[in-house]
Amino acid sequence: MRLIDCHAHLWHAGHGFGWITPGSVHDTTFTVSDLERSGDGLELAGSILVEASRGDRGETLALRELRLTRPDLVAGYVGNLKVYEGIAPSTFAQLLTEARPNGMRLGGAGRPEPHETRLLPVLAELGVTLDLNLLTDALGVAAALAQAHPGLTVVVNHLGNPPNLRTGDLSEWERGLRLAAQEPAVLLKISGLLTQQSGVPLGQVVALVERVLDAVGPERCLVGSDWPICLPRGSRADSLELACGGLARLTSDERAQVLHGTAVRAYRLAGNLMEGTNVIDTC
Repeated sequence: MRLIDCHAHLWHAGHGFGWITPGSVHDTTFTVSDLERSGDGLELAGSILVEASRGDRGETLALRELRLTRPDLVAGYVGNLKVYEGIAPSTFAQLLTEARPNGMRLGGAGRPEPHETRLLPVLAELGVTLDLNLLTDALGVAAALAQAHPGLTVVVNHLGNPPNLRTGDLSEWERGLRLAAQEPAVLLKISGLLTQQSGVPLGQVVALVERVLDAVGPERCLVGSDWPICLPRGSRADSLELACGGLARLTSDERAQVLHGTAVRAYRLAGNLMEGTNVIDTC
């Protein structure tokens, strides 16, 4: 089995991505061909494309089309939950049945409002994973949502966005990690480290990942590059290498879970991704 990159993005800079800073490395179009080139030499099994806050339902359809047309590269996709606010749960269920996303993502600064979570029972019923990307208390919120919605799998992006280890206080993040560890349906995505932990010695980043693995176990962790967000700090390969830096203590079976197996279960990926018996050590 080969590594599944569980967090990559594509976008057209002129199509409504308001968060992009003009003139930055992100201020360009990243296509599926760029995704393919970024993975040269990495021996990836596939990637999960994650919405990039375009802010409309068309992004979901565009991601679905890429999964259909390039299954050799795109193992699955995660749409934007917020763009479906206000529609009836029955209508949302029909849309999910047609679009068949592997996950839907909810992002924001902090704890979501009730109107932002009203469609979560639909995700739980249909087996669609919730990706969660909150700037504060992501792990605590994930635990609360998993408790409130039995059957819902919650994948916390970027380890719950802990502060930079050089300057930040980890006490609130650690509190959230303890809460998340108590909820088996909460999974953690080892991603975003190249950006968020810039300037932090490698040993400290490794220790952070090991802390997560000790808390929840390898069967509840998965890996993502956060490409091309990572590009100001390094390549897709650099990002995956850093994400995998904390896996050295694991057995080969445990590494296989983090690099491949957890993603297959969480995102209900196609059976062909289960082929093979050995993880090719991309990291």
